[in-house]
Amino acid sequence: MEKFSAYRDPGTGIQPFLTPVPPKSDSLGTLLLPLRYFVGVIRTAFVLCLLIIYILLVHGLCACFKPLPWLHRPLSQILTCIIGRTALFLLGLYWIPVEYVSRKRRRGEATEWVWKPDAGDVIVSNWVSWLELVWLAVRFNPIFVVPVPGHDAPQAARPPTTKVQKGNTVKHVPETSPNRRIQIIGFRKVSLLSMILMTGHTPSHAKTYASLDDLRRKADRSIVVFPECTTSNGRGLLQFANLFHQDIPVKGYQVFLICVRYESPSTLAPSATHCIPSSIFNPLPHLFKLATALKPLTLHIRVLVSHESPSSPLFLTSEVISGNVDDQLAEASAVLISQLGKLKRTNVGWEDKAAFLEFYHTKSK
Repeated sequence: MEKFSAYRDPGTGIQPFLTPVPPKSDSLGTLLLPLRYFVGVIRTAFVLCLLIIYILLVHGLCACFKPLPWLHRPLSQILTCIIGRTALFLLGLYWIPVEYVSRKRRRGEATEWVWKPDAGDVIVSNWVSWLELVWLAVRFNPIFVVPVPGHDAPQAARPPTTKVQKGNTVKHVPETSPNRRIQIIGFRKVSLLSMILMTGHTPSHAKTYASLDDLRRKADRSIVVFPECTTSNGRGLLQFANLFHQDIPVKGYQVFLICVRYESPSTLAPSATHCIPSSIFNPLPHLFKLATALKPLTLHIRVLVSHESPSSPLFLTSEVISGNVDDQLAEASAVLISQLGKLKRTNVGWEDKAAFLEFYHTKSK
């Protein structure tokens, strides 16, 4: 849309913040709308029932066993796996294939790779929707963390504007601003449900936080980090924030890289991406949209083999990074995830997303 063109990445021409839309609905799509809404209500009701069961069992029953970690951890993981996978199945994700990718694979080389994040290891992924959060919880039962920006975050999120006159009308249009990088000062742990509620939003300041190293040392499971700090529409990769401050190869823990991609929307299936959060009950409206789909949704998961990750002793920094960078691990992860998903890297970050959301909600009123 032209009014949001200021938030288009000038280098690639990608608009990473607007939700992809399907082609114009044909007569068949119009005729099937009542059926889609009926199916959507039924599916949404079942998923909400599963949510209640999850809260009662995982956050209620399992909480009683926290003094017994050897029992609490596997029990919560089993329940999360069963409930989460059932929810994804109800939403049309019947099968979620995982492709293991090697950048240097040679003919005759073994195709089975060891990919098992352990306690204190870090999983780095791009962020497109809340669906991959459920998949990660089902697959690894990890610890989710969100970045905490410095105190200047609210002021930096406000987009500069310029006056544009069209005839007798004067409009204030946001300018395309240079990179307003805001320092990430730490992380805080959140639950799966809290992470789902935050999908689409940008980082906000918090009174309590800790460094990633401190969280990692105390972790009893793997940790998931989203360096983009917010969701995009999956058409490009947002700028990775400098959150690791880590040289490579990484020592003391393993780093695992994931790239998530969804298929483009169609007449019978809306976009699974969730880049614009709902003003109330986020992401319930998006859940209902997905529940109305009459064709299966497709989630593509591509992971980099562990012996080629930035934590491998055989990793060559010069093959991925050129020149001096502030955060080698963040830069290497961005390059490798871009290659994994064949995504173009953009020159816009979560700071631009914050400005976009403020402008978007202003225009929507």
